[in-house]
Amino acid sequence: MPEQTLSPAQIAAAFRYATEWLGVFREQVNALNVYPVPDGDTGTNMHLTMQSVRRELDTAPESSMAAVAKAVSYGALLGARGNSGVILSQLLKGFADSIRDLPSVNAAQLVTALQAAQKAGYGAVMKPVEGTILSVARGLADGAKGDTPDMVLENALIAGQAALDHTPEQLPVLKQAGVVDSGGQGYLYVVQGLLASLRGDALPAAPDVTSYAQEHFEHEEFGYCTEFLMEKATLPIEQIRELVAPFGDSLLVVGAEGYVKGHIHTNEPDDLLATVARHGRMLKTKVEDMGEQHTEILAQAGSAARAEEELPQSGMVAVASGYGLVKLFRSLGARIVSGGQTANPSVQDIVDAARSVSAETVVILPNNKNVLMAAQKAAELLEGRAVVVPTRTLGQGIGAALAFSQDTRAQDLAPTMDEAAKAVTTFEVTRASRTTTLTTKDGRDLHITDGDVIGLMDDDLTHAGGTPEDAVLAMLTRNYAGQEIITVFTGAGVTPEQQESLQERLAQEFPMAETEVHAGGPDLYDYLVTME
Repeated sequence: MPEQTLSPAQIAAAFRYATEWLGVFREQVNALNVYPVPDGDTGTNMHLTMQSVRRELDTAPESSMAAVAKAVSYGALLGARGNSGVILSQLLKGFADSIRDLPSVNAAQLVTALQAAQKAGYGAVMKPVEGTILSVARGLADGAKGDTPDMVLENALIAGQAALDHTPEQLPVLKQAGVVDSGGQGYLYVVQGLLASLRGDALPAAPDVTSYAQEHFEHEEFGYCTEFLMEKATLPIEQIRELVAPFGDSLLVVGAEGYVKGHIHTNEPDDLLATVARHGRMLKTKVEDMGEQHTEILAQAGSAARAEEELPQSGMVAVASGYGLVKLFRSLGARIVSGGQTANPSVQDIVDAARSVSAETVVILPNNKNVLMAAQKAAELLEGRAVVVPTRTLGQGIGAALAFSQDTRAQDLAPTMDEAAKAVTTFEVTRASRTTTLTTKDGRDLHITDGDVIGLMDDDLTHAGGTPEDAVLAMLTRNYAGQEIITVFTGAGVTPEQQESLQERLAQEFPMAETEVHAGGPDLYDYLVTME
């Protein structure tokens, strides 16, 4: 007899399974993404959002509906990627808020939760567009009915599928390409996964994928998809939305559990992020060149058409954050797993990324000492297909990635990449999270107050006090020994004026070195500097 109510543990299990279910169809959803300026890969973005939900659920007490609901809402917001991921996070927030105070969820309450999800999704968008994920969410909510939870989801899916099938009639670009909306399809797969979990259905095989990527591309007025995640905001969400609106379009600014997530298409990503950073603590940022994304999607479509060609000997997976660093790793051939300090990816996240790489073997760069064990466990699960180069900083990761070659097996590459990693010195400037006193390796006593500027060299604390720029100069001066290249990545809170001033000071202090300063450093850091 079907379950009449769902316990917190069953809700948690259903969302975990929905993550796996969506993962099976991720590339199919990606292939549907034919919007004139692709906003990332919709299937990948939605799957990454659900993976973040799964990570939060893995640490939530399953005896408490409030804890499970918070994990769904909080995880979705933290992991939301792209337009589709941010809207999905709001759909899940509406669902979670509806069940938060319930001991268990019956059929009628599940109907209410799907309706709350639809309302939250529409409420998050300034100018809702029909023919998108929102229309499918409405279809699911309108069709939800039944005496048991599984009947509610079954009927919701029938109506949701009808709404999805109608999206080409609502958006001309979909009709022209002969496809349905990719975000709507992704959301249906999430709900399918919930139902499959209740029924005990096995995961299906991944379908054959046909790419619908457009061969003709017209640029939007705004070329950069920009995202941020902020805590401790000093302004209400509505004011932050008004603050960023002049920078572009496709605007979404939403919040949950004390955090603010923003998404916008703009031509001024650096100025936008610096503006927002004045009103809270920036945790994550992402900037994507949508023209480059389109080129990459077309290239992937071409790769699919050449599937019978020989695979490269090796691919690369790198854990990274900060759009400048992510762009650099991608340019060197890496598949990115988002994460790093305070945002460690799970073993499953790394395994998923490695399995998505089309190569015989894979090199994994953890780029953080706290990610190293997860990377090593992921390599074990990949059963000989992957090898870990134990990079402990993003600077070491850059050095290793520069030595990567897809024409050499990962196992043979690893020693060379490890040697290249060790040739790079990494300096990081951030803020202290507590008051303390400690002695550095060279015998200096540092007295640190919560909030002070601090500097680390290869992950060891070596500097405290002054401005972030002072910290960079002090650490470099103390350790400079004729190195030829100094590269700086700036954080989201660094203004263009600070960036320019630092570059001038570096040129004066180190005239024999080649110095470069780039925006898009790692989350939570003012500066990341490499010296080689």
